[in-house]
Amino acid sequence: VQLQASGGGLVQAGGSLRLSCAASGRTFSSYGMGWFRQAPGKEREFVAAISWSGGTTYYADSVKGRFTISRDNAKNTVYLQMNSLKPEDTAIYYCAAVLGMRYPSSASEYDYWGQGTQVTVSS
Repeated sequence: VQLQASGGGLVQAGGSLRLSCAASGRTFSSYGMGWFRQAPGKEREFVAAISWSGGTTYYADSVKGRFTISRDNAKNTVYLQMNSLKPEDTAIYYCAAVLGMRYPSSASEYDYWGQGTQVTVSS
């Protein structure tokens, strides 16, 4: 599966952005999906994940209550709605796919990665 992330940009603190990740192929609903981010000089970190059906979601503590992950299997797309953005949310955001019923928080467990989209939050 190929993944294409979009929707990043520059936003002021307190603002919102919605990231999208479009997947190719007809088996999108067979994959758990995750969002990760990497800030300059830091390791890639888990942000959120969602099960193949969309029925289960999982968030990093740092974004819980502010970010919402969702998916539309008919459109082969997963979303990350980001509200109440903070300067520390500034990073390149990546979407990732893992085959099966898993939705792990470990980047090493994902099979496919998108190219990343830059999110910059100004103070």
